Amino acid sequence: MTTPHHQVAEATARMRGIADTLVEASVWSMSAPEAATTLMELGRLKAQVIELEARVAAHADEVEVGTDVGATSTANWLAHQTRQTRSAAARTVHLGHDLATYDRVRSALAHGNLRLEQADVIIRSIRALPDGLDSELLARAEEHLVTAAQEHDAKRLTILGRRLLEVIAPDLADQHESDLLEREQTKAAQACRLTMSDDGHGKVHGRFTLPALQAAELKKMLLALAAPKHLAATHGPRVERRPGPERMGRAFCELIDRISAKDLPQVGGRDATIVVTIALDALLGQLDKAGILDTGERISPAAARRLACTAKIIPVVLGADSEVLDAGRARRFFTKAQLTALSLRDGGCVAEGCDWPPWMCHAHHWTRWTDGGPSDLDNAGLLCPRHHARAHDPTYDMEKHHNGKVTFTRRQ
Repeated sequence: MTTPHHQVAEATARMRGIADTLVEASVWSMSAPEAATTLMELGRLKAQVIELEARVAAHADEVEVGTDVGATSTANWLAHQTRQTRSAAARTVHLGHDLATYDRVRSALAHGNLRLEQADVIIRSIRALPDGLDSELLARAEEHLVTAAQEHDAKRLTILGRRLLEVIAPDLADQHESDLLEREQTKAAQACRLTMSDDGHGKVHGRFTLPALQAAELKKMLLALAAPKHLAATHGPRVERRPGPERMGRAFCELIDRISAKDLPQVGGRDATIVVTIALDALLGQLDKAGILDTGERISPAAARRLACTAKIIPVVLGADSEVLDAGRARRFFTKAQLTALSLRDGGCVAEGCDWPPWMCHAHHWTRWTDGGPSDLDNAGLLCPRHHARAHDPTYDMEKHHNGKVTFTRRQ
């Protein structure tokens, strides 16, 4: 190793020497105020080291460090020497070149007043400005964001960066924002993706990419179905009130259940309706035999019986030798007028203590239609999806009360 002579090289060697003395240093005796101050100072020091490393890396690239040993680039040489990935080493070199262009960002980083992620956001925001702006406007934009970085993190700076033109050139801002949003929406529409994979154990895993508008709509729908007050009413006050991934997943399932076939395009001349094939004895609860969807999946008898109460499923009931006994009856399902009357009468889920509104509930036959129960108001009540499932759960007894409410108790 060569003896350092340059000021930066000597200072770097001294800093390394100081860092070496701290390898075994204990921090347990630091007071809370001292630990807080030290963390702040280490953050500033880290930013200063990042800037210095990037500056030296850019210089090394200019003088073609690594070519004497056959490296194809300084970034590749650096990656090999430091055991970084090539992309990480390249980012360091590119940052050094960028900082040579954006001197205010470099200075703030060098003084420890800026963090790397903030610097990245500022540089990206300035580069996203329209072409043709004069250097004075670009300098104002850089100064504005560097100043804002003293109060805002990188996430907030990203938002401010999108509105940067309103600060430096308000007369151009509206048109630029319109063009930017149009380009983003076009790219987002092209990037729409949905993948689903059945794991063979009753679960389907998926990923999706949506434009911001449709994602916002979906989020609103799911939050409406996963409202905290519903959690408290249906699961008790000790449950986490903020909707988490599990509750949002359940809300997504309920949202799918609520999409009516009549609102969808026809497929092959038929409504996009799931058909469940189930033996008559299984539908009547006398036999535990799975239901088969027309898409090939199998569901439990209890799930099939629950779905048979809704107009979203066409039950295909089979007798002996797969003879079709019934493929749905015209008056099996409640009419729109009956559902409106139920909404006015019940005001929501009639399960004791449940506050789900009527438009989120299912109409349930108290005496099952398969047992001869008619589809009229005297034999109907509104139940939310959770209590509707419980009404079909053989492990629970359901009791109707004179006030129209129902309660569920687990069978012993």
